[in-house]
Amino acid sequence: MHLAVSEKGLCYILWPNKQFKILEEWTTKYFSKSTLIYNQRKIEPYKAQIEEYFKGQRRVFDIPLDLKGTDFQISVWEALLNIPYGTTKTYSQVAAEIGRPKATRAVGGAIGANPVSIVVPCHRVIGKDGSLTGFGGGLEIKKKLLKLEGISSNKH
Repeated sequence: MHLAVSEKGLCYILWPNKQFKILEEWTTKYFSKSTLIYNQRKIEPYKAQIEEYFKGQRRVFDIPLDLKGTDFQISVWEALLNIPYGTTKTYSQVAAEIGRPKATRAVGGAIGANPVSIVVPCHRVIGKDGSLTGFGGGLEIKKKLLKLEGISSNKH
């Protein structure tokens, strides 16, 4: 995984199955006057918390975030931050929470655009019938993340 951090906080997590140019293009869009610089020391606190999560040692992240997206996307991502570890919600539940109950598909689009998955737990959103739906890291990773959190179902 590649992590991108701004002066304000974590702003992007690139999955290993994605090309680095995706991060470069995202950076150009949201930080047009910036350059990506490899700085292991700067990302260390972010990396440490993500590693603790994968080891089952962390349930809540307390790292600063720098979310970049539309107002609607950010409202969806903020709603995702309120889904507790070990629980799931449906797209329609998230839509209702942000006061847009008819915007289920748009919520799905915003979740798909989540630049900091895991920390903003889009993996905790499932289909109304309990089925797994898209995930940037792939459905197998989503299944593993849910299992790590103790969530299992025949539909997963």
